[in-house]
Amino acid sequence: MLQMDLAWEDKASNLTKAESFFDQLPADTDLWILPEMFSSGFTNSVKTMGEEMDGSTIQQLKTWAAQKDIAICCSLIIRENNQYYNRFVFVYPNGNVVHYDKAHLFPFGEEDQNYVSGSEKILINYKGWQIFPQVCYDLRFPVWSRNTMNYDVCIYVASWPAPRDHVWRTLLMARAIENMCYTIGVNRVGHDGNNIDYNGQSLACDAKGQILNDLSDKECQISVSIDLKKLHNFRRTFPVLNDQDTFEIIKK
Repeated sequence: MLQMDLAWEDKASNLTKAESFFDQLPADTDLWILPEMFSSGFTNSVKTMGEEMDGSTIQQLKTWAAQKDIAICCSLIIRENNQYYNRFVFVYPNGNVVHYDKAHLFPFGEEDQNYVSGSEKILINYKGWQIFPQVCYDLRFPVWSRNTMNYDVCIYVASWPAPRDHVWRTLLMARAIENMCYTIGVNRVGHDGNNIDYNGQSLACDAKGQILNDLSDKECQISVSIDLKKLHNFRRTFPVLNDQDTFEIIKK
């Protein structure tokens, strides 16, 4: 989990910094998670910061993934058919890429005026794990993340401001408990061009909501191990998901 201090709208600097952390990854790393819009910061400058799915940032992620035989995920500003998306990308070691477009755009930051909302949920299969990708503001909407897809881990990449850090931690633990899954939230630190402060607090928690790492408000890289067999055993002995309510989601 890479908790970065992002340079505002400076792809080159952010890629260089990310690479310095990449070089320090433990040898047994399977998945490397970077924050929301890690190459630019959370910006509405879509025309200058957006790029295609075959653009330079995706190509760099593919190169890194191949070098260490790991998967990498983050979100990027992606341009497609003259529209812009806050897109969660998951890059496999073999170079394949799958994506999820952020469904809940943040109106207080005018994200909804500059990006197109996604409407499809996906599952990512990696090394036997079923992974459910989400982006930042999605965290506030439990029906959207309800575990009807039998996922094992939910990953949130975020630019979550410091004044709401209590909400961030509380909701990540709640999503884990109610969905009987591991939940991982990777946030940024630092100060951005919109005069917003971020204090990280990236965390991973198990299906009981227990936090698995030491929280930090500094730029850092955090390694966490999660156990699929342990998760499945817990679900068998305490099968809460069998009794969950059903909902119909109607996107606006």
